[in-house]
Amino acid sequence: MTTWADFHAPSIDDVEALAEAAYARLPEEFRALCEGVVIRVEDFPDDETLREMSCETPFDLLGLFRGLGLAQGGGLMQTGQFPNMVWLYRRPILDYWAEHEESLGHIVTHVLVHEIGHHFGLSDEDMEAIEAGAA
Repeated sequence: MTTWADFHAPSIDDVEALAEAAYARLPEEFRALCEGVVIRVEDFPDDETLREMSCETPFDLLGLFRGLGLAQGGGLMQTGQFPNMVWLYRRPILDYWAEHEESLGHIVTHVLVHEIGHHFGLSDEDMEAIEAGAA
C-alpha cells in the first residue's frame, strides 16, 4: 500500500508533463494560434525577472509570458528574435497548491492558460472560457 510517506514533491519534469497535458486539452483552434510558443518550467524566476516584476519574494510569481505577443504585433518571427515563451515556476506553483483547495493539474492549467492569454491579449473572461474548455 502506498502512503503519503512514499510521495515526493512533483519535479520539474512532473510539472512539465502536467503543462503538456493541459496544453493538449486546450481547444484545437486555440493551440493552432499558439504555434511557436515555447513552454518552460523552472523552479523560480531569475533575479532579473524578480526585479522587473517588482516581486517581494521568489514565490510571488507563478508564471510569466516573455516575448512579443500577438496583441503587440508578434505573430511573425524576425531574425534574431527569441521565441515567445511561457514560463511556469514550479516552487511558487507548489506553494500555492499547498495553500489552496485546488488540484495541482488545475493550477498548472490555470497558470498556463493565463500566460498564453497574454500572448493573445485576451480578457479574463476569454481565458476563463478557454480554461473551462480544457477541464
